[in-house]
Amino acid sequence: MIIIEKNEGTKIPYEVDGTKVCFNDDLTINLAKRQEDWPVHIDVCSDKDGALVIGAASGNYYVAQIDVPAREYVEVEEDVEPVEEDGQTKSVKLEPKPLDMDEVTLTLWALENYSE
Repeated sequence: MIIIEKNEGTKIPYEVDGTKVCFNDDLTINLAKRQEDWPVHIDVCSDKDGALVIGAASGNYYVAQIDVPAREYVEVEEDVEPVEEDGQTKSVKLEPKPLDMDEVTLTLWALENYSE
């Protein structure tokens, strides 16, 4: 995971477990479930009471931003029943690769209203 500290100050505690990121032992996001065929940007904010929320519209202060890369695919060859016209016995299909957490970017912001 690529970590960027946006500004100086105390950052929210977080843990990474596989493809899940847990902030302050409160909000957990499974990034593999959020991955799409295009890059995904997730804002993690806190509201006026300090509760963690997903999305800038429902929060007052940025806590973190997560950028998940677009899903990648690999070609997999499989055996198929031959079709009389072409006689081919192989077919190629695309399968999604697992999320590579080394490609995910986590940007951390200094906390404005943090309480432990």
